[in-house]
Amino acid sequence: MRKRDLNRDSSNPPTGIIDAVRGAVVDVVFDAADLPQINSALIVEWDRPTPLVLEVQSHLDLQTLRAVAFQSTAGLARGVTVRATGGPVSVPVGTEVLGRLLDVVGNPQDNGPALPEKTPRRSIHALPPLLKNQTGTTDVFETGIKVIDLLTPMAQGGKAAMFGGAGVGKTVLVMELIGAMVEKYEGISVFAGIGERSREGHELLTEMQGSGVLDRTVLVYGQMNEPPGARWRAALTALTIAEYFRDQRHQNVLLLMDNVFRFVQAGAEVSSLLGRLPSRVGYQPTLATEVAALQERIASVAGSEVTAIQAVYVPADDFTDPAVTTISSHMDCVIVLSRAQAAEGFYPAIDPLASSSMLLDPLVVGDAHYRTAEAVRQALARFRELADIISLLGVEELGTADRLTVKRARRLQRFLTQPFMVTEAFTGTPGASVKLADTLAGCRAILDGEADDWSESSLYMVGTLDDARKKEADAQAADSPTEGAAT
Repeated sequence: MRKRDLNRDSSNPPTGIIDAVRGAVVDVVFDAADLPQINSALIVEWDRPTPLVLEVQSHLDLQTLRAVAFQSTAGLARGVTVRATGGPVSVPVGTEVLGRLLDVVGNPQDNGPALPEKTPRRSIHALPPLLKNQTGTTDVFETGIKVIDLLTPMAQGGKAAMFGGAGVGKTVLVMELIGAMVEKYEGISVFAGIGERSREGHELLTEMQGSGVLDRTVLVYGQMNEPPGARWRAALTALTIAEYFRDQRHQNVLLLMDNVFRFVQAGAEVSSLLGRLPSRVGYQPTLATEVAALQERIASVAGSEVTAIQAVYVPADDFTDPAVTTISSHMDCVIVLSRAQAAEGFYPAIDPLASSSMLLDPLVVGDAHYRTAEAVRQALARFRELADIISLLGVEELGTADRLTVKRARRLQRFLTQPFMVTEAFTGTPGASVKLADTLAGCRAILDGEADDWSESSLYMVGTLDDARKKEADAQAADSPTEGAAT
Protein backbone atom coordinates (compact mmCIF):
# COMPACT_ATOMS: atom_id res chain seq x y z
CA MET A 1 0.00 0.00 0.00
CA ARG A 2 1.34 3.41 -0.94
CA LYS A 3 1.85 5.84 1.97
CA ARG A 4 -0.41 8.89 2.18
CA ASP A 5 1.31 11.97 0.78
CA LEU A 6 0.99 14.50 3.61
CA ASN A 7 2.46 17.27 1.44
CA ARG A 8 0.00 16.77 -1.38
CA ASP A 9 -1.19 20.03 -2.98
CA SER A 10 -4.57 20.91 -1.41
CA SER A 11 -5.52 22.92 -4.50
CA ASN A 12 -5.61 19.68 -6.47
CA PRO A 13 -8.43 17.73 -4.75
CA PRO A 14 -8.52 13.94 -5.10
CA THR A 15 -10.88 12.49 -7.68
CA GLY A 16 -12.61 9.14 -7.96
CA ILE A 17 -15.07 7.40 -10.23
CA ILE A 18 -18.59 6.08 -9.71
CA ASP A 19 -18.52 2.32 -9.15
CA ALA A 20 -22.18 1.58 -8.32
CA VAL A 21 -25.47 3.45 -8.00
CA ARG A 22 -28.36 2.11 -5.91
CA GLY A 23 -30.96 4.83 -5.76
CA ALA A 24 -29.72 7.49 -3.35
CA VAL A 25 -26.60 5.52 -2.36
CA VAL A 26 -23.49 5.70 -4.51
CA ASP A 27 -20.21 3.75 -4.28
CA VAL A 28 -17.11 5.67 -5.36
CA VAL A 29 -13.61 4.29 -5.95
CA PHE A 30 -10.65 6.55 -5.01
CA ASP A 31 -6.93 6.08 -4.90
CA ALA A 32 -6.05 4.47 -1.57
CA ALA A 33 -4.08 7.53 -0.46
CA ASP A 34 -6.91 9.94 -1.20
CA LEU A 35 -9.96 8.35 0.45
CA PRO A 36 -12.07 11.28 1.82
CA GLN A 37 -13.18 11.32 5.45
CA ILE A 38 -16.60 10.36 6.79
CA ASN A 39 -19.19 13.19 6.45
CA SER A 40 -17.07 14.99 3.85
CA ALA A 41 -18.70 16.30 0.68
CA LEU A 42 -18.16 15.06 -2.87
CA ILE A 43 -19.20 16.75 -6.12
CA VAL A 44 -20.21 14.63 -9.11
CA GLU A 45 -18.89 16.17 -12.31
CA TRP A 46 -21.65 15.07 -14.65
CA ASP A 47 -23.34 16.70 -17.64
CA ARG A 48 -26.45 17.93 -15.83
CA PRO A 49 -27.08 21.65 -15.14
CA THR A 50 -27.64 21.08 -11.41
CA PRO A 51 -24.69 19.83 -9.34
CA LEU A 52 -24.98 16.51 -7.54
CA VAL A 53 -23.66 16.57 -3.97
CA LEU A 54 -22.73 13.37 -2.13
CA GLU A 55 -21.84 12.90 1.54
CA VAL A 56 -19.46 10.12 2.60
CA GLN A 57 -21.07 7.67 5.03
CA SER A 58 -18.71 4.69 5.20
CA HIS A 59 -15.44 3.26 3.90
CA LEU A 60 -15.97 -0.18 2.39
CA ASP A 61 -12.27 -0.87 1.89
CA LEU A 62 -9.04 1.04 1.32
CA GLN A 63 -10.21 2.34 -2.05
CA THR A 64 -14.04 2.34 -2.01
CA LEU A 65 -16.44 4.48 -0.07
CA ARG A 66 -20.21 4.62 0.13
CA ALA A 67 -21.96 8.00 -0.01
CA VAL A 68 -25.51 9.36 0.11
CA ALA A 69 -26.81 11.69 -2.61
CA PHE A 70 -28.62 14.93 -1.74
CA GLN A 71 -30.24 15.21 -5.18
CA SER A 72 -31.78 12.71 -7.58
CA THR A 73 -29.30 10.27 -9.14
CA ALA A 74 -31.47 9.59 -12.20
CA GLY A 75 -29.17 9.34 -15.22
CA LEU A 76 -25.98 8.84 -13.17
CA ALA A 77 -23.73 6.21 -14.76
CA ARG A 78 -20.70 4.22 -13.68
CA GLY A 79 -17.35 5.76 -14.52
CA VAL A 80 -18.41 9.39 -13.96
CA THR A 81 -15.76 11.48 -12.21
CA VAL A 82 -16.29 12.53 -8.60
CA ARG A 83 -14.31 15.33 -6.95
CA ALA A 84 -13.66 15.53 -3.21
CA THR A 85 -14.11 18.96 -1.64
CA GLY A 86 -11.79 18.29 1.29
CA GLY A 87 -14.43 19.21 3.89
CA PRO A 88 -18.02 18.61 4.98
CA VAL A 89 -21.10 19.99 3.26
CA SER A 90 -21.25 23.73 3.93
CA VAL A 91 -24.29 25.99 3.55
CA PRO A 92 -24.68 29.77 3.28
CA VAL A 93 -25.49 31.61 6.52
CA GLY A 94 -25.85 35.21 7.65
CA THR A 95 -28.10 38.11 6.77
CA GLU A 96 -27.92 37.29 3.05
CA VAL A 97 -30.17 34.23 3.54
CA LEU A 98 -32.91 36.13 5.42
CA GLY A 99 -36.14 36.14 3.46
CA ARG A 100 -35.03 33.24 1.27
CA LEU A 101 -36.21 29.66 0.73
CA LEU A 102 -33.26 27.26 0.53
CA ASP A 103 -32.74 23.57 -0.16
CA VAL A 104 -30.55 21.22 1.86
CA VAL A 105 -27.28 22.48 0.36
CA GLY A 106 -28.28 26.14 0.53
CA ASN A 107 -29.36 26.78 -3.05
CA PRO A 108 -32.25 29.32 -3.33
CA GLN A 109 -35.52 27.71 -4.44
CA ASP A 110 -37.77 30.78 -4.43
CA ASN A 111 -37.04 31.99 -7.99
CA GLY A 112 -35.11 34.90 -6.50
CA PRO A 113 -31.60 36.11 -7.31
CA ALA A 114 -28.53 34.02 -6.52
CA LEU A 115 -26.88 34.61 -3.17
CA PRO A 116 -23.82 36.91 -3.20
CA GLU A 117 -20.50 35.13 -3.71
CA LYS A 118 -19.15 36.53 -0.44
CA THR A 119 -21.95 34.96 1.60
CA PRO A 120 -20.34 33.18 4.60
CA ARG A 121 -20.68 29.41 4.74
CA ARG A 122 -20.59 26.97 7.62
CA SER A 123 -20.39 23.19 7.91
CA ILE A 124 -23.67 21.44 8.66
CA HIS A 125 -21.82 19.26 11.18
CA ALA A 126 -20.91 20.92 14.46
CA LEU A 127 -20.59 20.03 18.11
CA PRO A 128 -23.10 21.38 20.63
CA PRO A 129 -21.96 24.22 22.91
CA LEU A 130 -19.99 23.13 25.96
CA LEU A 131 -22.23 22.39 28.91
CA LYS A 132 -20.54 25.10 30.98
CA ASN A 133 -21.43 27.66 28.28
CA GLN A 134 -25.09 26.68 28.02
CA THR A 135 -27.72 28.63 29.91
CA GLY A 136 -30.97 27.37 31.33
CA THR A 137 -34.10 29.49 31.31
CA THR A 138 -37.33 29.71 33.25
CA ASP A 139 -38.84 32.52 31.20
CA VAL A 140 -42.26 31.53 29.87
CA PHE A 141 -42.80 31.96 26.13
CA GLU A 142 -46.41 33.19 25.95
CA THR A 143 -48.11 31.89 22.81
CA GLY A 144 -51.64 33.30 23.05
CA ILE A 145 -53.07 29.75 22.82
CA LYS A 146 -55.06 29.12 26.01
CA VAL A 147 -54.52 25.41 26.58
CA ILE A 148 -50.75 25.66 25.93
CA ASP A 149 -50.18 28.72 28.12
CA LEU A 150 -52.27 27.22 30.93
CA LEU A 151 -51.24 23.56 31.06
CA THR A 152 -48.01 23.24 29.06
CA PRO A 153 -46.16 26.57 29.24
CA MET A 154 -43.24 26.82 26.82
CA ALA A 155 -39.78 27.95 27.86
CA GLN A 156 -38.05 30.79 26.06
CA GLY A 157 -34.83 29.12 25.02
CA GLY A 158 -36.30 25.65 25.49
CA LYS A 159 -37.50 22.80 23.29
CA ALA A 160 -41.18 22.00 22.78
CA ALA A 161 -42.65 19.25 20.63
CA MET A 162 -46.16 18.55 19.37
CA PHE A 163 -46.87 14.83 19.00
CA GLY A 164 -49.85 13.59 17.03
CA GLY A 165 -51.03 11.16 14.40
CA ALA A 166 -52.14 12.01 10.89
CA GLY A 167 -54.82 14.66 10.56
CA VAL A 168 -55.07 15.89 14.16
CA GLY A 169 -53.71 19.38 13.49
CA LYS A 170 -49.94 19.43 14.06
CA THR A 171 -49.11 21.58 11.04
CA VAL A 172 -52.05 23.93 11.71
CA LEU A 173 -50.83 24.37 15.29
CA VAL A 174 -47.27 25.08 14.12
CA MET A 175 -48.57 27.58 11.55
CA GLU A 176 -50.63 29.31 14.24
CA LEU A 177 -47.60 29.48 16.53
CA ILE A 178 -45.60 31.00 13.69
CA GLY A 179 -48.27 33.63 13.11
CA ALA A 180 -48.65 34.34 16.84
CA MET A 181 -44.96 34.49 17.66
CA VAL A 182 -43.05 35.78 14.68
CA GLU A 183 -44.89 39.11 14.59
CA LYS A 184 -44.05 39.92 18.22
CA TYR A 185 -40.73 38.06 18.29
CA GLU A 186 -37.73 40.33 18.03
CA GLY A 187 -35.20 37.75 16.90
CA ILE A 188 -34.66 35.64 13.79
CA SER A 189 -36.93 32.77 12.75
CA VAL A 190 -35.68 29.66 10.95
CA PHE A 191 -38.22 27.15 9.62
CA ALA A 192 -37.20 23.62 8.60
CA GLY A 193 -39.70 21.76 6.43
CA ILE A 194 -38.59 18.12 6.64
CA GLY A 195 -40.34 15.66 4.35
CA GLU A 196 -43.42 17.85 4.03
CA ARG A 197 -45.63 18.61 1.05
CA SER A 198 -44.66 21.20 -1.54
CA ARG A 199 -48.08 22.79 -1.12
CA GLU A 200 -47.41 23.49 2.56
CA GLY A 201 -44.10 25.12 1.74
CA HIS A 202 -45.73 27.34 -0.87
CA GLU A 203 -48.53 28.32 1.53
CA LEU A 204 -46.07 29.21 4.28
CA LEU A 205 -43.92 31.31 1.93
CA THR A 206 -46.97 33.17 0.60
CA GLU A 207 -48.35 33.78 4.09
CA MET A 208 -45.06 35.15 5.38
CA GLN A 209 -44.74 37.43 2.37
CA GLY A 210 -48.22 38.77 3.06
CA SER A 211 -47.62 39.30 6.79
CA GLY A 212 -44.36 41.17 6.24
CA VAL A 213 -42.22 38.95 8.50
CA LEU A 214 -40.31 37.17 5.74
CA ASP A 215 -37.37 39.57 5.98
CA ARG A 216 -36.53 38.12 9.42
CA THR A 217 -37.15 34.50 8.45
CA VAL A 218 -35.21 31.73 6.68
CA LEU A 219 -37.05 28.75 5.17
CA VAL A 220 -35.18 25.48 4.60
CA TYR A 221 -36.94 22.61 2.84
CA GLY A 222 -36.15 18.97 2.21
CA GLN A 223 -39.45 18.04 0.62
CA MET A 224 -41.34 14.78 0.47
CA ASN A 225 -40.42 14.16 -3.18
CA GLU A 226 -36.68 14.63 -2.58
CA PRO A 227 -34.18 11.82 -1.89
CA PRO A 228 -33.81 10.62 1.72
CA GLY A 229 -30.40 12.30 2.00
CA ALA A 230 -31.98 15.73 1.47
CA ARG A 231 -34.71 15.07 4.04
CA TRP A 232 -32.14 13.65 6.47
CA ARG A 233 -29.87 16.69 6.41
CA ALA A 234 -32.41 19.52 6.00
CA ALA A 235 -32.74 19.81 9.78
CA LEU A 236 -28.97 20.20 10.14
CA THR A 237 -28.94 22.91 7.47
CA ALA A 238 -31.60 24.92 9.30
CA LEU A 239 -29.84 24.37 12.63
CA THR A 240 -26.53 25.56 11.16
CA ILE A 241 -28.16 28.83 10.06
CA ALA A 242 -29.72 29.24 13.52
CA GLU A 243 -26.35 28.60 15.20
CA TYR A 244 -24.70 31.32 13.13
CA PHE A 245 -27.18 33.95 14.30
CA ARG A 246 -26.81 32.69 17.88
CA ASP A 247 -23.00 32.51 17.98
CA GLN A 248 -21.81 35.19 15.55
CA ARG A 249 -24.54 37.83 15.69
CA HIS A 250 -25.76 37.07 19.25
CA GLN A 251 -29.43 37.17 18.28
CA ASN A 252 -32.30 35.15 19.66
CA VAL A 253 -33.56 32.51 17.24
CA LEU A 254 -36.95 30.83 16.93
CA LEU A 255 -36.37 27.41 15.30
CA LEU A 256 -39.45 25.67 13.91
CA MET A 257 -39.35 22.12 12.54
CA ASP A 258 -42.11 20.27 10.74
CA ASN A 259 -41.75 17.28 10.87
CA VAL A 260 -39.01 15.73 13.02
CA PHE A 261 -40.36 12.21 12.50
CA ARG A 262 -39.55 12.58 8.79
CA PHE A 263 -35.95 13.27 9.83
CA VAL A 264 -35.90 9.93 11.65
CA GLN A 265 -37.71 8.22 8.77
CA ALA A 266 -35.19 9.53 6.24
CA GLY A 267 -32.37 8.30 8.49
CA ALA A 268 -33.97 4.85 8.52
CA GLU A 269 -34.13 4.86 4.70
CA VAL A 270 -30.47 5.89 4.45
CA SER A 271 -29.47 3.27 7.02
CA SER A 272 -31.27 0.55 5.06
CA LEU A 273 -29.68 1.67 1.78
CA LEU A 274 -26.25 1.60 3.44
CA GLY A 275 -26.83 -2.04 4.36
CA ARG A 276 -27.06 -1.67 8.13
CA LEU A 277 -29.11 -4.21 10.07
CA PRO A 278 -32.32 -2.63 11.37
CA SER A 279 -33.06 -2.23 15.05
CA ARG A 280 -36.40 -2.14 16.91
CA VAL A 281 -39.50 -1.86 14.68
CA GLY A 282 -37.21 -1.53 11.65
CA TYR A 283 -35.57 1.72 12.73
CA GLN A 284 -31.89 2.40 12.18
CA PRO A 285 -29.51 1.11 14.90
CA THR A 286 -28.17 4.68 15.24
CA LEU A 287 -31.60 6.19 16.06
CA ALA A 288 -30.71 7.53 19.52
CA THR A 289 -27.36 8.91 18.31
CA GLU A 290 -28.86 10.72 15.32
CA VAL A 291 -31.68 12.30 17.34
CA ALA A 292 -29.25 13.33 20.10
CA ALA A 293 -26.82 14.83 17.58
CA LEU A 294 -29.65 17.05 16.32
CA GLN A 295 -31.37 17.91 19.60
CA GLU A 296 -28.26 18.58 21.70
CA ARG A 297 -27.17 21.27 19.24
CA ILE A 298 -30.40 23.15 19.96
CA ALA A 299 -29.08 25.03 22.96
CA SER A 300 -28.94 28.56 24.36
CA VAL A 301 -25.75 30.33 25.36
CA ALA A 302 -25.18 33.51 27.33
CA GLY A 303 -26.70 36.46 25.53
CA SER A 304 -28.67 34.55 22.88
CA GLU A 305 -31.33 31.88 22.99
CA VAL A 306 -32.61 29.25 20.57
CA THR A 307 -36.27 28.40 21.15
CA ALA A 308 -37.30 25.26 19.27
CA ILE A 309 -40.85 24.23 18.42
CA GLN A 310 -41.12 20.88 16.66
CA ALA A 311 -43.96 18.87 15.18
CA VAL A 312 -43.61 15.10 15.47
CA TYR A 313 -45.79 12.63 13.56
CA VAL A 314 -46.84 9.61 15.62
CA PRO A 315 -47.14 6.54 13.36
CA ALA A 316 -50.46 4.73 13.81
CA ASP A 317 -51.11 6.85 16.95
CA ASP A 318 -48.60 4.63 18.79
CA PHE A 319 -46.96 6.81 21.42
CA THR A 320 -44.67 3.93 22.41
CA ASP A 321 -42.99 4.00 19.00
CA PRO A 322 -39.16 4.12 19.42
CA ALA A 323 -38.84 7.32 17.36
CA VAL A 324 -41.49 9.11 19.44
CA THR A 325 -40.04 8.07 22.80
CA THR A 326 -36.50 8.96 21.70
CA ILE A 327 -37.51 12.45 20.55
CA SER A 328 -39.68 13.16 23.61
CA SER A 329 -36.79 12.43 25.99
CA HIS A 330 -35.04 15.61 24.77
CA MET A 331 -38.02 17.96 25.24
CA ASP A 332 -38.82 20.49 27.96
CA CYS A 333 -42.45 20.68 26.89
CA VAL A 334 -44.44 17.77 25.40
CA ILE A 335 -47.77 18.61 23.75
CA VAL A 336 -49.83 15.55 22.80
CA LEU A 337 -52.56 15.91 20.19
CA SER A 338 -55.46 13.50 20.61
CA ARG A 339 -57.55 11.96 17.87
CA ALA A 340 -60.44 11.62 20.34
CA GLN A 341 -60.35 15.37 21.01
CA ALA A 342 -60.30 16.09 17.28
CA ALA A 343 -63.21 13.70 16.67
CA GLU A 344 -65.31 15.65 19.20
CA GLY A 345 -64.44 18.95 17.52
CA PHE A 346 -62.22 20.29 20.29
CA TYR A 347 -59.50 22.26 18.50
CA PRO A 348 -56.64 22.62 19.14
CA ALA A 349 -56.93 18.88 19.83
CA ILE A 350 -54.43 18.93 22.71
CA ASP A 351 -54.82 16.20 25.33
CA PRO A 352 -54.60 18.16 28.60
CA LEU A 353 -53.77 15.07 30.68
CA ALA A 354 -51.12 13.49 28.46
CA SER A 355 -49.31 16.79 27.79
CA SER A 356 -46.68 18.08 30.21
CA SER A 357 -44.18 20.86 30.76
CA MET A 358 -41.19 21.19 33.05
CA LEU A 359 -42.15 24.84 33.59
CA LEU A 360 -45.49 24.04 35.24
CA ASP A 361 -44.04 24.54 38.68
CA PRO A 362 -45.11 27.09 41.33
CA LEU A 363 -41.52 28.34 41.57
CA VAL A 364 -41.61 29.20 37.84
CA VAL A 365 -45.17 30.19 36.92
CA GLY A 366 -46.34 31.27 40.38
CA ASP A 367 -48.81 29.77 42.85
CA ALA A 368 -51.95 31.21 41.23
CA HIS A 369 -51.15 29.78 37.77
CA TYR A 370 -50.09 26.43 39.21
CA ARG A 371 -53.19 26.01 41.39
CA THR A 372 -55.51 26.95 38.53
CA ALA A 373 -53.79 24.53 36.13
CA GLU A 374 -53.94 21.69 38.66
CA ALA A 375 -57.61 22.36 39.40
CA VAL A 376 -58.41 22.28 35.68
CA ARG A 377 -56.43 19.09 35.20
CA GLN A 378 -58.14 17.42 38.18
CA ALA A 379 -61.61 18.33 36.92
CA LEU A 380 -60.84 16.99 33.43
CA ALA A 381 -59.26 13.83 34.87
CA ARG A 382 -62.33 13.12 37.03
CA PHE A 383 -64.58 13.70 34.01
CA ARG A 384 -62.56 11.17 32.02
CA GLU A 385 -62.83 8.62 34.87
CA LEU A 386 -66.60 9.01 34.91
CA ALA A 387 -66.99 8.88 31.11
CA ASP A 388 -67.81 5.15 31.01
CA ILE A 389 -70.36 5.42 33.81
CA ILE A 390 -72.02 8.38 32.10
CA SER A 391 -72.20 6.56 28.75
CA LEU A 392 -73.82 3.51 30.40
CA LEU A 393 -76.09 4.99 33.07
CA GLY A 394 -76.30 8.70 32.31
CA VAL A 395 -75.09 11.69 34.28
CA GLU A 396 -78.20 11.58 36.50
CA GLU A 397 -76.84 8.49 38.31
CA LEU A 398 -73.82 10.38 39.60
CA GLY A 399 -73.57 11.98 43.02
CA THR A 400 -74.11 15.70 43.47
CA ALA A 401 -70.39 16.51 43.68
CA ASP A 402 -69.57 14.45 40.60
CA ARG A 403 -72.42 16.01 38.61
CA LEU A 404 -71.06 19.45 39.42
CA THR A 405 -67.52 18.39 38.45
CA VAL A 406 -68.76 16.99 35.13
CA LYS A 407 -70.73 20.15 34.39
CA ARG A 408 -67.70 22.38 34.97
CA ALA A 409 -65.28 20.01 33.21
CA ARG A 410 -67.44 20.06 30.08
CA ARG A 411 -67.41 23.86 30.15
CA LEU A 412 -63.65 23.90 30.67
CA GLN A 413 -63.23 21.58 27.68
CA ARG A 414 -65.12 24.01 25.50
CA PHE A 415 -63.44 27.10 26.91
CA LEU A 416 -60.00 25.65 26.10
CA THR A 417 -60.95 25.46 22.41
CA GLN A 418 -59.89 28.44 20.35
CA PRO A 419 -60.40 29.77 16.82
CA PHE A 420 -57.11 30.08 14.91
CA MET A 421 -56.05 32.85 12.60
CA VAL A 422 -54.71 30.39 10.01
CA THR A 423 -58.10 28.65 9.78
CA GLU A 424 -60.18 31.84 9.54
CA ALA A 425 -60.49 31.51 5.76
CA PHE A 426 -62.01 28.02 6.15
CA THR A 427 -64.21 28.45 9.24
CA GLY A 428 -65.26 32.07 8.89
CA THR A 429 -64.53 32.60 12.60
CA PRO A 430 -61.95 35.30 13.37
CA GLY A 431 -58.85 33.97 15.11
CA ALA A 432 -58.21 34.88 18.74
CA SER A 433 -55.01 35.34 20.72
CA VAL A 434 -55.60 35.29 24.49
CA LYS A 435 -53.34 36.71 27.16
CA LEU A 436 -52.34 34.37 29.96
CA ALA A 437 -54.04 36.55 32.59
CA ASP A 438 -57.36 36.29 30.69
CA THR A 439 -56.98 32.51 30.37
CA LEU A 440 -56.37 32.10 34.10
CA ALA A 441 -59.27 34.41 34.99
CA GLY A 442 -61.64 32.53 32.68
CA CYS A 443 -60.71 29.08 34.00
CA ARG A 444 -60.91 30.29 37.60
CA ALA A 445 -64.38 31.72 36.99
CA ILE A 446 -65.62 28.46 35.44
CA LEU A 447 -64.18 26.44 38.33
CA ASP A 448 -65.92 28.79 40.79
CA GLY A 449 -69.27 28.17 39.11
CA GLU A 450 -69.81 31.47 37.28
CA ALA A 451 -70.70 29.68 34.03
CA ASP A 452 -72.78 26.84 35.55
CA ASP A 453 -76.02 28.22 34.13
CA TRP A 454 -74.59 29.13 30.74
CA SER A 455 -75.13 27.12 27.61
CA GLU A 456 -72.06 24.98 26.83
CA SER A 457 -72.05 26.29 23.26
CA SER A 458 -71.42 29.82 24.55
CA LEU A 459 -67.95 28.74 25.70
CA TYR A 460 -67.05 26.88 22.51
CA MET A 461 -64.53 28.48 20.12
CA VAL A 462 -64.23 31.82 21.90
CA GLY A 463 -61.26 33.83 23.14
CA THR A 464 -61.72 35.29 26.61
CA LEU A 465 -64.53 34.66 29.09
CA ASP A 466 -65.90 38.11 28.22
CA ASP A 467 -66.37 36.87 24.64
CA ALA A 468 -68.26 33.86 26.00
CA ARG A 469 -70.37 36.11 28.25
CA LYS A 470 -71.33 38.24 25.26
CA LYS A 471 -72.13 35.13 23.21
CA GLU A 472 -74.37 33.85 26.03
CA ALA A 473 -76.15 37.20 26.33
CA ASP A 474 -76.74 37.30 22.56
CA ALA A 475 -78.13 33.76 22.63
CA GLN A 476 -80.52 34.61 25.47
CA ALA A 477 -81.61 37.78 23.73
CA ALA A 478 -82.31 35.81 20.55
CA ASP A 479 -84.40 33.28 22.48
CA SER A 480 -86.49 35.85 24.45
CA PRO A 481 -88.76 37.08 21.58
CA THR A 482 -89.50 33.49 20.62
CA GLU A 483 -90.55 32.62 24.14
CA GLY A 484 -92.78 35.72 24.33
CA ALA A 485 -94.49 34.87 21.04
CA ALA A 486 -95.10 31.28 22.15
CA THR A 487 -96.75 32.52 25.35
